[in-house]
Amino acid sequence: MTFAVFGVPVEATVQREQSGKAVPLILVRCADHLVISGLSNEYLFKSEGGRKVLQQLVSLYNEDSGASLPDGVSPIDVAALIKCYLASIPEPLTTFALYDELKDARVSIDDLKNILKKLPNVNYMTLEFVTALLLRVSRKSALNKMDSCTLAVEFAPLIIWQQGDSGTDLRNHLRFTLKPPPKIVDTTTSTTTWDLLDEDDVDASSQIPLDDGSPPDYGAIEVIQCLIEHHNPIFTDANETVWR
Repeated sequence: MTFAVFGVPVEATVQREQSGKAVPLILVRCADHLVISGLSNEYLFKSEGGRKVLQQLVSLYNEDSGASLPDGVSPIDVAALIKCYLASIPEPLTTFALYDELKDARVSIDDLKNILKKLPNVNYMTLEFVTALLLRVSRKSALNKMDSCTLAVEFAPLIIWQQGDSGTDLRNHLRFTLKPPPKIVDTTTSTTTWDLLDEDDVDASSQIPLDDGSPPDYGAIEVIQCLIEHHNPIFTDANETVWR
């Protein structure tokens, strides 16, 4: 599997992987790793992760979308990789077409359930998969300090945005984190993206800055919080996500 997955529509990625799953394999690998790790790391999905490590992981999955995560990789970095992947896709999982409908339905579980049925199957199943993982994370909030509201704040800008939106500061930050060098790196050599970075660039515990003057999309946050808290009654017709 020698095709890129970052910056590629989820449906195209799933079609090319031919894995029998309706979810990109990178998300499956990351979720399995996090569940096995126990989901107890403080500020999981809020801590930024190491830029150098993230770029290494991006290169890994752009070269082999079915690769296993390297031994010893931090759950914080794996969680950040999920966010970076979602930030990279050209259209959100919820699609541009359903942006207004979803926000208008954010107080109704039944309405959200019916609207989500309009999604392409890959989008629907991937959204179900991601929010199922977030539900499990929220159940460990006493340990990881990430309840459903905090998770929704982190993920809303990555799952719901309008067409023509130039990008929230969070999405732009994540895209900058993964910005490749001007020239394509020759993967047949030992030179990699990190050779262009200093060790000082790595900060695995800092928080992603969110205050650059862009107001939060509170409606989108409410939608994602509802999808997390009421995941099971909303995604009743999806195959139950089975974790390793």
